[in-house]
Amino acid sequence: MATAFQELSLVPTMSVALNLFLPRPAVRFAVLVARRRLEREAKTLLAEYGITEIDPAAPVADLPLGQRQRLEIVRAMFRRPRLLLLDEPTAALSDRDWLFALIARVLAEGTSVLYISHKLDEIRRLCSRCIILRNGSKVLDRAVADMSDDEIFRNMAGRSAVERFLATPSSVRMEVPPAMRAANLIGEGVDDISFSLQPGEILGVAGLEGHGQSRLFKSLVGLQPLRSGRIEVSGTQRALRSPRAARAAGIILVPEERKSEGIFKDLTTIANISLPAIERASPGYLLSRRRERMLVRRVTAEVDLPEQYLPLGVTALSGGNQQKAVLGRALMAGARCLLLFDPTRGVDVGAKQSIYRVMRDFVEGGGAILFYSTELDELVHLCDRCLVLYRNRVVGDVHRAALTQEQILSLAAGHDPGATRTTLVKA
Repeated sequence: MATAFQELSLVPTMSVALNLFLPRPAVRFAVLVARRRLEREAKTLLAEYGITEIDPAAPVADLPLGQRQRLEIVRAMFRRPRLLLLDEPTAALSDRDWLFALIARVLAEGTSVLYISHKLDEIRRLCSRCIILRNGSKVLDRAVADMSDDEIFRNMAGRSAVERFLATPSSVRMEVPPAMRAANLIGEGVDDISFSLQPGEILGVAGLEGHGQSRLFKSLVGLQPLRSGRIEVSGTQRALRSPRAARAAGIILVPEERKSEGIFKDLTTIANISLPAIERASPGYLLSRRRERMLVRRVTAEVDLPEQYLPLGVTALSGGNQQKAVLGRALMAGARCLLLFDPTRGVDVGAKQSIYRVMRDFVEGGGAILFYSTELDELVHLCDRCLVLYRNRVVGDVHRAALTQEQILSLAAGHDPGATRTTLVKA
């Protein structure tokens, strides 16, 4: 049995080659790792699985998330297990067809696959039978062909729901200065990017993996230095050289990797949320648990996080509830501009709907959101506009009326927007 985990199990300080062959890498003299041999074998193995862009000698920590996800999947598959468990394997993949082809191959070889996903199209495409779990119990076990979409979502969410995006009237306020304006930003992985984000607006960001979206978000909150360019917040130029400076300006990043960048794993859920307001909960330098809970209650209701989870360690929560806690902390910090980097990655249908509602309520209250997602449906249905990145540049600024998945894909792939859409989708 082999497993590819949603929360990646790779060792970030070790090389790609060593991670691939753990826990039994080749050794010399019974104790020393045969590094050169491992790297040669890893290069051959990765090529067998259609991966040529990853250097086997590179530390895993230097790889983008999508490449780490691929590495996790290959490590599980190459041992030819009889049972393969894949836990949300496409959560960070931009090319799902690569994985689907591999699954077809291992199925043909006689491997059984247990595939865990919240994405209905994947279940229908890959699976013959579906088991639905809710609150730790099996609530449905049936052939996929015999289940309707509504039945699946009703059993997943505990209520009648479909995974669709409700169009809402735009709340963009053009009569006031932009919540954030970026002009000619240049830095590592950021090549002369400019944009304006108004209060009440959800501005999407789209791009294929590795085209600058992660570096852009980090640059806007001081996690990555810029060589030149200007950032204005509410009409005033600001030097956002650190996350602290960005927070003081009301700009809060909800990061890409919830497990390693979003939560404090050793703290309770309430402590994770209350950190930005800890001074308000500490009269006389002593923490008042009562005041802390009172402050946190205000945001837990907004993010739909059940109050009984607050005393628990945050690692005891599901991924969706952990993400709600991260969003709650952002609201607790007094965010006026939220930078959301793929916030629904790997969360269930109910948590997705809660996150969409938080986003809508935030902009209706005058906030502004810069929103990156690997789910093109989210960008199409939630955003007022969408910036499309290609090779670290903005190659398109598409307004809602013209925003389609085909248009995003054509721009993100570097195609001429005037080309035929059918050709672009196939490409």
